[in-house]
Amino acid sequence: MAGSLQDQLLKAGLIDQKKAKQAKTDKRKKAKQAKAARKSGLEVEADNTQEQLELARKEKQQRDRELNKARDAERAVKATEAEVRDIIKQHALVIPADAEIPYNFVENKKIKKIYVTSEQQAQLTRGQLAIAILGESHHLIPDVMAEKIEQRMPELVIRIQPEEEPDEDDPYADYKIPDDLMW
Repeated sequence: MAGSLQDQLLKAGLIDQKKAKQAKTDKRKKAKQAKAARKSGLEVEADNTQEQLELARKEKQQRDRELNKARDAERAVKATEAEVRDIIKQHALVIPADAEIPYNFVENKKIKKIYVTSEQQAQLTRGQLAIAILGESHHLIPDVMAEKIEQRMPELVIRIQPEEEPDEDDPYADYKIPDDLMW
């Protein structure tokens, strides 16, 4: 009966074939030793082959569960990336070819430049538009879509904070720094 259980586990793929063969060999050796011990009147060792097979099966199931969890996590990340990519592609604003105003922004501690129209520049400075990163390219997207992307992958959205109101005591309040200042 024990041999048939082992064969069933082998067929189901729950134990390794090398381990099963080794277990069979060990079982035969122990059976010979037990037979010899009975003939000589010595105490017979307990047979723990079934316990070893059960332990091996449980270990394999645990490894399989961990592998499945890792695969599920990887699939979830890929699905989120695909969802964000679709949102950006569907809602990206078209930047006309004649856009002449360079708009500088910071991405990963580097200053990048995108050319926009004056209307898009005004919307960027007011916080109505945001910049989304898709691979190596940058796209303008509405603020509402930027929020949706930030919920999934916040590192792909660059927001420009709207300007704050100057203090009344600020002596330089009358001197505004233009958005299109060239360095």
